[in-house]
Amino acid sequence: MSGAPPPSGDRLTLEPERYELAAGPAYRFDVDRREFVKLLGGGLVVMVAAAAAPAQESGARGGGAGSPPREIAAWLHVAADGTVTAYTGKVEFGQDIRTSLTQAVADELRAPLPSIRLVMGDTDLTPFDQGTFGSRTTPFMAAQLRQVAAAARETLLDLAVAKWSVDRSALDAREGEVVHAPSGRALRFGELTQGQALVRTVAADPSPTPVSRWTVAGRSIPKVNARDIVTGRHRYTSDLTRPGLWHGRVLRPPAIGATLVSLDASGVDTKRVSVVHDGDFVGVSAPTAAEAALAAGQLKADWKTSPQPSDGQIFEYLKKTPPETRDGDGRGAGAQVSGSVAQARAAAPLRLEQSYTVAYIAHAPLEPRAALAEWRDGKLTVWTGTQRPFGVRTELAEAFRLSEEKVRVIVPDTGAGYGGKHTGEAAIEAARLARAAGHPVKLVWTREEEFAWAYFRPAGVIDVKSGARADGTLTAWEFHTYNCGASGIRTPYDVANQTVQFHPVRSPLRQGSYRALAATANHFARETHMDEVARAAGVDALEMRRRNLKDARVRAVLDAAAERFGWPPSRTPARGYGLAAGTEKGSYLATGAEVSIEPGGGVRVRRLVTAFECGAVVNPDHLRNQVEGAMVQGLGGALFEAVRFEDGLITTDRFSRYRVPRFSDVPELDVVLVDRPDLPSAGAGETPLVCVAPAIGNAIFDATGTRLRSLPLVPSGLPK
Repeated sequence: MSGAPPPSGDRLTLEPERYELAAGPAYRFDVDRREFVKLLGGGLVVMVAAAAAPAQESGARGGGAGSPPREIAAWLHVAADGTVTAYTGKVEFGQDIRTSLTQAVADELRAPLPSIRLVMGDTDLTPFDQGTFGSRTTPFMAAQLRQVAAAARETLLDLAVAKWSVDRSALDAREGEVVHAPSGRALRFGELTQGQALVRTVAADPSPTPVSRWTVAGRSIPKVNARDIVTGRHRYTSDLTRPGLWHGRVLRPPAIGATLVSLDASGVDTKRVSVVHDGDFVGVSAPTAAEAALAAGQLKADWKTSPQPSDGQIFEYLKKTPPETRDGDGRGAGAQVSGSVAQARAAAPLRLEQSYTVAYIAHAPLEPRAALAEWRDGKLTVWTGTQRPFGVRTELAEAFRLSEEKVRVIVPDTGAGYGGKHTGEAAIEAARLARAAGHPVKLVWTREEEFAWAYFRPAGVIDVKSGARADGTLTAWEFHTYNCGASGIRTPYDVANQTVQFHPVRSPLRQGSYRALAATANHFARETHMDEVARAAGVDALEMRRRNLKDARVRAVLDAAAERFGWPPSRTPARGYGLAAGTEKGSYLATGAEVSIEPGGGVRVRRLVTAFECGAVVNPDHLRNQVEGAMVQGLGGALFEAVRFEDGLITTDRFSRYRVPRFSDVPELDVVLVDRPDLPSAGAGETPLVCVAPAIGNAIFDATGTRLRSLPLVPSGLPK
């Protein structure tokens, strides 16, 4: 049995529009009720006939595939001392959903924030969840927990009615108590439950509190576990230990696509070291990390390599590799067509045609992949940082031919992922080593392993053809993206004649989800091309976009960004200014950039202004942090981040060779939050990234007259 095969672009595709891992069938939350109650130690258990959530969120217990568990006991527990525990399969990767979800529960249950704790990403305790990705936590999981908390609140009120024999309308729940105003009596939630597990079905959906009545959500509150993070009390996977713990190392091939011909382990002291050789997988474990590293270095392996494309050839390779599926008229799979682009372009006085490219980039999380695996009594438990605990559970069960009930995955709050920790390779490797060693084994990838053997954001080529009237009004739009993915592919601008299509291509490198997915590449191509059309028409960049917009929400953020930026800006020598706008995952944004051209051809981003709208704002300070973080991360991919590789060898295998944004790169950041309390909250973890690159590229053209159509824009400064 070999390890989990490296995912390719097509294997990572969940739907045509995103590079996300398919999580397989829905799984049942099959903890026996008596065992679950025993585990909780008594308290309130409520059952609710909940409305089905979207299929990507939760599995089913007693319901159809894709619906969440109907029992609120799977989601919420109120103990006798008043402690409220909420359960969610979502995981915390630095986006601070631990705080925002706590706010949602506190707001709906009417409980004090300090009384609430979240259990997250534990496949034995939490309901099935497909994963933490796609900016879905706020729109879906927060709504789910609000519904659960509302059902529990109503049941607490019913308990008080039964205890006091009073009119229910005279009762109110607030600050962890049910209060009877006429008599002044109050009972804490824990006093009402009396430590007993009460099972009750709520037939009707509780109505969550409208935004106008939020008291906890909608406010900036501190990160709930900030003290643990800043004092070092929190333990990441790499900090964990177990009795009898050993440490593991894996022998990596010399290049991508290499296969193992032979292995000589005679130099390893097998009295203190366990060696696993299974197909192309070779790993060792030992009582200390130093011994494991030494033993891995003593292995002598003969590998067979095969020719691989290099980064200098990648865009030509992607265009020449035919799409994997094509429909009858040759446009490829899933083309979105309206009107006739050919006829409209033929009649247009302005016609443009350009290609844009984006490089592979690495996720470069602060915490590399890590896993601690332990076998006990035929059951496997793995602690690991993954965005898909239930998906990794499935991978482990398949790898070791176990039923999923015998596999438990626990996810400590993790040091970043950015879409890069969907797969369970580290978990499988640690589990293989632990099974052979007869000890728990912790495996922590080195920085070089993380850069070379994790998957990357896809590289791609985007071809755009457009037609416009003399005033810049678009009449034709043709957009083909190769390999990047289809997230954010549809233009928000009003064009009668369109052809828009994503072409899958077999990638030579492992590739998968990255923060904002393909929306970054597609927004870069579209918003750069929009700037080119505006220049050709002699129309201001803001006015040209407004002229082609009917979407009021895009227009609103565009106007907000332009007002804060001061558009049109005053002209300054060696300075340039650019705009970009768009929408993705239910959020809307516009970004303005100011750059300066430095002596020697360097480019410095001086200012970034982003107006961002994601419906009703849950926590303004944390939302602003998310937007600013995305803007800074977007700088890297815009300016200099790129994976370099030569004949199967990743050469950007450490931070000294792979440039990420530094403090000195960060410009003045200005975030305008456009709060829409009349709209449901959308996610904000990804979308703020997508307009950084085109805004900067457009600003560089404004300053220099040089149009840059490849990301990164200036890895070595402006072209000579």
